[in-house]
Amino acid sequence: MNKEIKKNFIYNFFYQLLILIIPLITVPYVSRILGARGVGIYSYTYSIVYYFVLVAMLGINNYGNRLVAKVRDNRSILSKTFISLYLVQLIMSIIMILFYGVFVLLTNNDYKIISILQGLYLVSTMFDINWFFFGLEKFKITVARNTIIKLLSLVCIFVFVNTSNDIWIYTCILSLSTLISNLLLFPFLLKEIDFVKISFKDVKCHFKPLVLLFIPVLAVSLYKIMDKIMIGLLSNLNEVGYYEQAEKIVSIPMGLATALGTVMLPRMSNLVSKGDSKTIKKYIKKSISFMMFLSFPICFGLIAISNNFVPLFLGKEFTKSVTLIYFLAPTITFISFANVIRTQYLIPNEKDITFIFSVVGGAIINFIINIIFISKYMSIGACFGTIVAELFVMLYQSLSVRNELPIKQYLLDIYPFLLKSIIMFLIVIIIGCLNINIYLNLSLQIFVGTIIYILLNISFINNILRK
Repeated sequence: MNKEIKKNFIYNFFYQLLILIIPLITVPYVSRILGARGVGIYSYTYSIVYYFVLVAMLGINNYGNRLVAKVRDNRSILSKTFISLYLVQLIMSIIMILFYGVFVLLTNNDYKIISILQGLYLVSTMFDINWFFFGLEKFKITVARNTIIKLLSLVCIFVFVNTSNDIWIYTCILSLSTLISNLLLFPFLLKEIDFVKISFKDVKCHFKPLVLLFIPVLAVSLYKIMDKIMIGLLSNLNEVGYYEQAEKIVSIPMGLATALGTVMLPRMSNLVSKGDSKTIKKYIKKSISFMMFLSFPICFGLIAISNNFVPLFLGKEFTKSVTLIYFLAPTITFISFANVIRTQYLIPNEKDITFIFSVVGGAIINFIINIIFISKYMSIGACFGTIVAELFVMLYQSLSVRNELPIKQYLLDIYPFLLKSIIMFLIVIIIGCLNINIYLNLSLQIFVGTIIYILLNISFINNILRK
């Protein structure tokens, strides 16, 4: 792969590794301090403000990233593009802040203060220009800044969050860190653009593609965020807490897929503008093999160790999260495969309609299953909806490009990783049945499982290191 792509992936990989490590430190602490209800209140209120954030940003993260990548070689056009897009973002953010303020004032609940503090996430959307630097492929700037803020917020959580009544402090730390992180990008922006005059026509031309890409973002949120709102409405906040922590554990390794997708989207968009289809297909083939090499063992490994891991990590109050992880873990593989197809082919090639149909279909399926099963099975019912939705999205997106990409060959390439992951899984399960200290048992499971998978894939790993 291109040296710049490798460098950007390494930046993002280590940042995602940091994001993986921080929850490993904070989640056990927060779970025990705030309890299932406290975690549920935070998750429920955040899920609501998140929808206002989505509308404020429209589809600008994907659209802005793609557009900046295509015009980045011309400073004048780049400046004009950024200013016109940012103006849309600024106006939408202000409108959503006003709507959210009215919503909070008119809502009667016991956690109004938490809802107000969650509003800082919405304020931060006015200053969120990460998409611009992603389009320029300048990941070092965003990674360095986010790393410092994440570490500071980690320290603040341990220092200031000490009792179940400190949920407002916890909310304030997380929302303020996002706002500060976004604000710190603006000094770097001045080096990349010039202030140029734009017309209403320059702004207007962005609305249609922004709305098109907003539809799939909204649809995805229905089975990522709406789940928690529906559990809260149809069940109780304790169930939201169980689901939130189980999903958080499953989502931690998904940062690897996000890291690769974030790096490759602007590069693929640039290659599409140059008509280099050969390089595009080469990158997609390598990306799918690499992602499935990682996602299969993570999926099976989580299922194998969760019975020991969850009580130690989250506390006995969250024992139900073990069952939820069993259901949610397979989505890691579905999302990893679909992420490559989506970020490296559909979005760069502006196949937005296919993208929209896939995620809207997934959202509808998820919503229907949630309505049927959450009231009866609570958080487990939400897992049913998530599994089917993610599987549908992966299948729809893959089948839609089967005449343009060798999907069957990709499946043949990744089959050995599935088989070797199952072998590792069976051995780790057997170790879990040993009647020994739970700490030693869990350590053995992780160590032996990792070594076995590495040995089974030594030739593939050597090939990666060689290249």
